[in-house]
Amino acid sequence: MTAEWSLREADLRALTTPPALPAVLPGATFVDPDSAGAVHAHLDSVLPALDSLRSQSGRLAAWGVELAQRLLRGHRLLAAGNGGSAAEAQHLTAELVGRFDGERVPFSAISLHAESSAVTAIANDYGYDDVFARQVRAHGRSGDVLMLLSTSGKSPNLLRAAEAASRLNVTTWALTGVGPNPLADACDEAVMVDAPNANAQEGHLIALHAVCRAFDLEVGRHTPDAGPGAAYGGWPNGGRP
Repeated sequence: MTAEWSLREADLRALTTPPALPAVLPGATFVDPDSAGAVHAHLDSVLPALDSLRSQSGRLAAWGVELAQRLLRGHRLLAAGNGGSAAEAQHLTAELVGRFDGERVPFSAISLHAESSAVTAIANDYGYDDVFARQVRAHGRSGDVLMLLSTSGKSPNLLRAAEAASRLNVTTWALTGVGPNPLADACDEAVMVDAPNANAQEGHLIALHAVCRAFDLEVGRHTPDAGPGAAYGGWPNGGRP
């Protein structure tokens, strides 16, 4: 092997070998105190979000019960959000169409932001502020529920969706950050998480899982024998109107 080849090989190894990371044992103090402080501050802010949710646990439970009763009658849930809140809303609809942590029949739940072709077509033709309102007018029926998630509570497209829902007798629930805010005011009911935006959004997932707990309990009361293979359309009113 020539000296030139050895040099090239050494250069290649240097380029492709990642730099060694400092050895940090689990639980040890991180080498960068500023980063450690930022992480601790973020984690400390989770507690106010949780305390805020605890103070509104009655409303979360009521939402779960009412949502179960409505969906059992053949109504549906519509949900929407932007960015991280879109992911949270889609998490909820997945729990209802799939399952939370117990076997039961599937329920109708649609994440409006996940309709990518509809969203881009409406945004192109009517503007982004109408991407949810137009879908609410298309899918919403009297008795349905529209869940809107926003840490700021100020998103114009969510505000327009709430307005469209009110004209159709679709019940509107908002899950927001610190209140008061326009979205909470525009909806029939709201749970406002009193915490920084990132922690409020984390609190939203806890809130949605809490709603699912109450939802599944109420469904179980009405369909105690429901399990794998249970009928999809055995609703008391004969199905969705």
